Amino acid sequence: MTFSDFYKNKRVLVTGATGFKGSWLVLWLKKLGADVRGYALKPNTVPSMFDALRISEKVPTVFGNILDRDLLEKTFNDFKPEIVFHLAAQPLVRLSYAEPVLTYETNVIGTLNVLEAARKCGSVKAFVNVTTDKCYENKEVAKGYTEDCPMGGFDPYSSSKGCVEILSASYRRSFLQGEDGYAMATARAGNVIGGGDWALDRLIPDCIRAINKGEKIEIRNPVAVRPWQHVLEPLSGYMTLAQKLYEDGARYAQGYNFGPNEDSVLTVAEVAKLVVAAYKKGEVVVHKRDDLHEAGLLMLNVEKAARELDWHPTWTAEKAIKETVDWYRRFYAGEEMTGFTSQQIELFESEQK
Repeated sequence: MTFSDFYKNKRVLVTGATGFKGSWLVLWLKKLGADVRGYALKPNTVPSMFDALRISEKVPTVFGNILDRDLLEKTFNDFKPEIVFHLAAQPLVRLSYAEPVLTYETNVIGTLNVLEAARKCGSVKAFVNVTTDKCYENKEVAKGYTEDCPMGGFDPYSSSKGCVEILSASYRRSFLQGEDGYAMATARAGNVIGGGDWALDRLIPDCIRAINKGEKIEIRNPVAVRPWQHVLEPLSGYMTLAQKLYEDGARYAQGYNFGPNEDSVLTVAEVAKLVVAAYKKGEVVVHKRDDLHEAGLLMLNVEKAARELDWHPTWTAEKAIKETVDWYRRFYAGEEMTGFTSQQIELFESEQK
């Protein structure tokens, strides 16, 4: 789907704007002519996508926690956004074992704070609430989960996102049905890759770090299957969904999956080997697995998004990995990344169905 002039001059607030996905999203929205504001913690990695793209020079950003209700509500009231993309979260499975309270506070109570700030400010028409494919009760079955499958989650991160889905459904029914409400949908994406992610305990960033340090890539769970997709895939889904919510909210205020085609469901070992092949250096070895539970098999069914939103995956996993590795190679060669990132967005747009 192409967005034409829909986002031009729209007031759009992005929570989590300093993160990997948030930085890609605000750059894309700026390219489409939107009036964008960010609300987020300061970047927590060095390097960071936010700094690599010099987002602070392009998008006014309030540095704050979504648990700070006063600052959050002031930001909404001052800016009066029409569209909200809520990406702010504690997004890491392994960190959720170390910090379960932080994970639930941020992901559940923080989301409630954002929903309330949007309701109180009165200007919001469309709200895309980003969760995850891990919100489903994972039975490790060889078929994609559909949007009506039960919510659940084994680890604290996954279950916190299952809680967000239940909260969102309740909040929609309780507070957003009248004329004063806004249209809110949840968006569930698979394992997202792309240039500019430096988070710990994520496969591609771990591969890139090892390669650049001249170390072997140690794989913890080589046969785990994930729906791999370039970051632009779910972002295009979120933006398509926001437009639909803005134009006909009652019809689209529900949950949607945004995942890759079945041929992009690869094992962790397969992805690591594709990274090495694309980078043309590096070595993959299997590391002794630890005792923390991580899903072995997880896939999404995206038929609903195709049917109702006319959204379809664009890049294969191999193409996504190639573009991701190219981004990192250029970054570590000292290239200015804003222009190249914009080129990747333009390439993706040109190839969308």
